[in-house]
Amino acid sequence: MLRIHDDMLEVVRSMRGALATIDKHDPDLARQLRRAASSVVLNVAEGSGSFGRMRTVRYRTALGSARETLACLRVAEAFGYVEPISNTVVRQLDRVIGTLVRVAR
Repeated sequence: MLRIHDDMLEVVRSMRGALATIDKHDPDLARQLRRAASSVVLNVAEGSGSFGRMRTVRYRTALGSARETLACLRVAEAFGYVEPISNTVVRQLDRVIGTLVRVAR
């Protein structure tokens, strides 16, 4: 299993408070954020157990979802629903995205 699996789980844990706040302001955005973050973790896990083309497909899906997770957080920040995203979360997501870019080629 890729190390970013645990990194992404940590991102999910760290955004619980922000997610609850976003949900009060914009339930649709909160649902989308939940789906995207979950998709990263689940597709990384599934990709780790896959081979060949299917592994690449799972990692590419995880990559898109990781980018979507960051975008959802940025939108929530831009709308003023939450405080600026912590540098730690941004670095973790950047690490997840960077790793997925490399393995999804």
